[in-house]
Amino acid sequence: MKILRYISRIIVGLVFIFSGFVKAVDPLGSAYKFSDYFQAFHISFLKFLSLPLAILMFTAEFISGFSVLTGFRQKTGLVGVSLLILFFTPLTFILALTNPVSDCGCFGDAIHLTNWQTFGKNIILLIFILILFSGRKSIKSIFGTLREWIIIFVVIILFISFSVYNLTYLPIIDFLPYRTGTNIHEKMKLPEGAVLDKYATTFIYEKGGTRKEFTINNYPANDSSWKFVEQKSLIVKKGYVPAIHDFSIVSSENIDLTDSILNNPDCTLLMISKKLKEADEKHLRAGFELGSYCKTKGIGFFVLTASGGNDVKDLQNGLRFCSTDETTLKTMIRSNPGYILIKNGTIIGKWSWANLSKLRILLKKTDISNQSINNNK
Repeated sequence: MKILRYISRIIVGLVFIFSGFVKAVDPLGSAYKFSDYFQAFHISFLKFLSLPLAILMFTAEFISGFSVLTGFRQKTGLVGVSLLILFFTPLTFILALTNPVSDCGCFGDAIHLTNWQTFGKNIILLIFILILFSGRKSIKSIFGTLREWIIIFVVIILFISFSVYNLTYLPIIDFLPYRTGTNIHEKMKLPEGAVLDKYATTFIYEKGGTRKEFTINNYPANDSSWKFVEQKSLIVKKGYVPAIHDFSIVSSENIDLTDSILNNPDCTLLMISKKLKEADEKHLRAGFELGSYCKTKGIGFFVLTASGGNDVKDLQNGLRFCSTDETTLKTMIRSNPGYILIKNGTIIGKWSWANLSKLRILLKKTDISNQSINNNK
């Protein structure tokens, strides 16, 4: 039993540490997932709590796992993982039954699990936690209560600082499809032999006031007494989905600029603000100043946003504003505003608003039309 508890301790500790770590790498991604939950359960008024709750959750996961694995305040850590698993197991069961959000986000964007897979994972973890809980009376302090609490407190401070750094300067590990070095064209392609979506098509015809459904194999093609009403197509099997499948850039004049930007042999700088009114005015103004500088140097510069026409009109300043799907913009960069430099459709650099000074210096000192940039910081 002692060996079983030791194995359980390693598994539970590592899983919770990993889960907390990958979310701390991408705090905004975790906040977006909370927003999805609030919307799915019709409590969108709590959206403003998304980021604080995300930080609280993944910090609790990491510290509880750290405590269980290392033995520092292990009983407290065991209580922590128990409370977390008791909360999330029934929640993921409800999500598996109703599927309001397809991916629960338990491992951020590092590993995607279906809701049923997540529920199964939680059941397995629950078993290991019960094994640990059964032996809680044998747990002893390693360094003494005060010293262990000091260690836990220091780890909490360091971990939250790590998440704030990623929040400010972009994730140190980019799990998203639009990471530096990615060729957007290539990520949009279907590989040879890829399985496509499979649909079931139903035809509805009417005769004598009665409507009837037919399939492609038995619809009354040669019977004029049946009048066609409508056609329905339902997806029965999901096919391969490219890593990037919803990327488009449309100008304020309703011109699709996607291909012209991706095929440009010179560098193009994209300033990305999912919602202009949600961005700090000072950060927007600094970005617009950079855009004006790019225009004088002949560097393509586009502002991508999902904001409505009125918000864009209020900020018209001679720069080119384009419309892009909000989810796509969130996936492209975890910053508002953020910046992506592309050349021939390949992402050669990413910066947050906090790194704008470095980007400005780079543009002034480097002939970016002839050189690639390998450092996104």
